[in-house]
Amino acid sequence: MRLTPLPRAFYARPSLEVAPELLGMHLVYEHDGIRRVGRIVETEAYQGPEDLAAHSARGRRTARTEVMFGPPGHAYVYLIYGIWNCLNVVTAAAGIPHAVLLRAVEPVAGLGHPGWGPGLLCRAFGIDRSLNGADLCGAAAGACGPDASRRPAAARLLIVAPPSPRPLRVGSTARIGVESAGEWAHRPWRFFDRDSVHVSTVSSAARRAGGAQPGPRSGADRGARHARALRLRAGRSPTRR
Repeated sequence: MRLTPLPRAFYARPSLEVAPELLGMHLVYEHDGIRRVGRIVETEAYQGPEDLAAHSARGRRTARTEVMFGPPGHAYVYLIYGIWNCLNVVTAAAGIPHAVLLRAVEPVAGLGHPGWGPGLLCRAFGIDRSLNGADLCGAAAGACGPDASRRPAAARLLIVAPPSPRPLRVGSTARIGVESAGEWAHRPWRFFDRDSVHVSTVSSAARRAGGAQPGPRSGADRGARHARALRLRAGRSPTRR
């Protein structure tokens, strides 16, 4: 089936407009003849340079954040705690460092692991920092961006409208793990599908009742649990950006 990615104009708006509108859209990653698809059910908006929870706070421009300052419609992928990759969508005009973090998806096709959390989402899709800077608007992911040389040949990372959209009840809360951002930590810039059991904060009991599959355990799960325990012991947020 031919896929039509969302146009660049969709992303060329403030992240607070884009983040709730990404709910219900399909994230698609194609490589090595495999297509993985997930329905986006949770996002967070970040609006640097004013937003102190954003990586681009105060206009901080580094090799890591450079993609955020570029044109809209590209992927910004970074690593946290040495374990988890996180996928963001760059929004707004070039030079305005806005981004939307994709926090959770529910499986549609080809996903063998759950995606209820930004790190688990990337693991389910096989997304890593080689996709940093990939064009989400149709170009082969391996053709552009700062980490293009490490990407699978002919890989494509896209966001598309679903063939049969479902009704959405959108909820919003403060973002997760940004307590150190002062007043910015309280902005209700996290958006989620209120009816999805794949949202990251849904309880295990609710997921089981809703028929969500937990997926196989891995060494990464054990490592993440250990890292989380150490951070909690040290008084640090387990999900801080």
